[in-house]
Amino acid sequence: MSAASLPAGEPRAIPTAFAIAEALRIAMASDPDVILMGEDVAGGGLRPEGTEEIGGIMSVTRGLVGQFPDRVLDTPISEMGILGAAVGAAVTGLRPVIELMFIDFLGTCLDPLLNQASKFRYMFGGKARVPLTVRTVTGAGLQAAAQHSQSLYWMTAGIPGLKTVIPSNAADAKGLLLAAIRCDDPVVFCEPKGILFVASDVPEGDYEVPIGRAKVVRRGSDVSLVGMGATVGMALAAAADLERDGVSAEVLDLRSLAPLDEDAILETLGRTGRLVVVDEATPRCSIASDVAALCVDRGFDLLNAPVRRVTAAMCPVPFTRVLEEAYMPSPARIVEAARALL
Repeated sequence: MSAASLPAGEPRAIPTAFAIAEALRIAMASDPDVILMGEDVAGGGLRPEGTEEIGGIMSVTRGLVGQFPDRVLDTPISEMGILGAAVGAAVTGLRPVIELMFIDFLGTCLDPLLNQASKFRYMFGGKARVPLTVRTVTGAGLQAAAQHSQSLYWMTAGIPGLKTVIPSNAADAKGLLLAAIRCDDPVVFCEPKGILFVASDVPEGDYEVPIGRAKVVRRGSDVSLVGMGATVGMALAAAADLERDGVSAEVLDLRSLAPLDEDAILETLGRTGRLVVVDEATPRCSIASDVAALCVDRGFDLLNAPVRRVTAAMCPVPFTRVLEEAYMPSPARIVEAARALL
């Protein structure tokens, strides 16, 4: 069964990839201005019987072209062409959703985001809008090697005028994507490899998760574990391990990297006095570094111990499994960092 054709009434524990497809289907059914563009997002869906339908790099969009044949558009293999066309479509009234296969390819098409989409509203005094959503896969863990495994969301989060979100579960993925598509500003929607095929309960129907709002997913009193995307699951696993030793860990899911919910970060720090931030990206100029700086800048009086960062290593992503596992954050490393604070 394809992700885009999950029938109503099926059990609501579904993989994140299915939840993303469900959000796309709802958005396209409710708004004729929503279009989907990318390499192989249709991928043979309208060709003769027997032709394999691709549905994007992770098969998330398989089946959508049959429902919306005029609005699911395969593109040439040109990320610059895709982004450029999408920005043009957005400023002229459509709501394009594009699939940038891997965030690693951002370097080939950065200008339409960095100097065009993110600046139009500001440069035209609020009179222009760019309702563009960029879906892109992030993170390591599938042995996709150094050019297909990076977590470069810190780059887009650092661009003024551009929003960046990253869900940690299927329910948030659906709600965040619907919010992103309906936002009048450009949004980068990150899809962590580590959660795409992990199932969790997803509400039926149409709903949105507000952009810019973090969520406490576990209450605690001794130490705060702050995660994003796939690292939230790691933080929850670490919290369970710490609980067996009598340590109460709170887990905060950032969900949105730009805008960043600074108040939620300071509130969890205020409750525990100790904070570990977990990030799949490399440590320099990362979201982890930003969160740590915030805690020192605005929350210094709340700190009972230094902020600890658990991040990827400062090197390209290794291909071999044993090295890739050593490169990435893990529950064991989070537990070690938390115990050091205590």
